[in-house]
Amino acid sequence: MTVEKMKNLLQKYFPHLDSEQHRLLDELPALYTEWNSKINVISRKDIEHLQLRHTLHSLAIYRFMPFQAGSDILDIGTGGGFPGIPLAIAMPNVKFHLVDSIGKKIKVVQAVSEALGLKNVRATHARAEEIKDAFDFVVSRAVAELPTLVSWSRGKFKKKEANAIPNGLICLKGGDLREELKAVRGAQVFQVSDYFDEEFFLEKKVIYVPGG
Repeated sequence: MTVEKMKNLLQKYFPHLDSEQHRLLDELPALYTEWNSKINVISRKDIEHLQLRHTLHSLAIYRFMPFQAGSDILDIGTGGGFPGIPLAIAMPNVKFHLVDSIGKKIKVVQAVSEALGLKNVRATHARAEEIKDAFDFVVSRAVAELPTLVSWSRGKFKKKEANAIPNGLICLKGGDLREELKAVRGAQVFQVSDYFDEEFFLEKKVIYVPGG
């Protein structure tokens, strides 16, 4: 997909974002291509499709539910910054804490956030279990099986709720999830293809698990 086509896609799905937000989203491929040549955080076959397979995919969480201003979000296993960085661009009034157990990946997150001037992103080199703060939601993208994500998220939710749905875990996953879903009570499944038309998203899902 050409750069111009991808710009048009982002404009199509997110027409309400302002010109500065679109400028920041458009800068992601160049930033990640540069960093990926130094520290491999995105597979080489995916770096050419970063806007579709990483940026737009991350923004499926935004289509599922935009967070209220002032919300605190924890991104577990953020890797190079997905879904946290695209979400932080789309929701500048929401605070994002991006965590990964691999230090070099957090170095990339910090560098990209700084290059973009994102004031609502904090990045920490840590395991999910080491984070003791409380959040409105935990988000994640293809990091671990659902029961593991639920375990990592346990005890990390604020008691006070300020969004359209109860505080909980929102993760992006693909493939056959039947066994994982059997092991998690209360999980709800939403199709990313309901938000985006591209073939890549046909097997992609947003999974929501209330934190209560």
